[in-house]
Amino acid sequence: MPPKSEPLVSPSDQTTDSMDPFLHVLKLIPYSFLRVPRTRLKLPSLTLPSPMTVYALILLTYFMVVSGIVYDVIVEPPGIGSTQDRQTGAVRPVVFLPGRVNGQYIIEGLSSGFMFVLGGIGIVLLDLALDRHRARSVKVSYASAGISFVVIAYVMSMLFIRIKIPAYLR
Repeated sequence: MPPKSEPLVSPSDQTTDSMDPFLHVLKLIPYSFLRVPRTRLKLPSLTLPSPMTVYALILLTYFMVVSGIVYDVIVEPPGIGSTQDRQTGAVRPVVFLPGRVNGQYIIEGLSSGFMFVLGGIGIVLLDLALDRHRARSVKVSYASAGISFVVIAYVMSMLFIRIKIPAYLR
């Protein structure tokens, strides 16, 4: 005995063949006097941002992350601290929160983040100095600026760590 062949019915055909008269009325009455308006909508044309814009946004995001913006928003530390001199009694500003590795003042985070970004820009400049299609003077300028940025960022970051943790690497 051969298998029964069932007629192929799409799901849209099943809704029109519904036995419910109320559904049939709901589908016909509104469209008997309403018409779909003729709209001439233009889709907005979105252009991709330039590579430099994307780079700037990524660099800004990197700066905010390494600066501790999330920490600053949650904990709300002061911008800078202050300490009193034992001998004179004068109040002096303090930029680095001493002795606490997991705490920071706002200026401390921003300055450290700037040094990290400066080192990153130095590495990018060193990469640009390797381009064969640039003039020799431009390559030398990129290389010297890149090396300077990386060295300054490293030295200043190590200085910040030594201020923060006095016995670090000694």
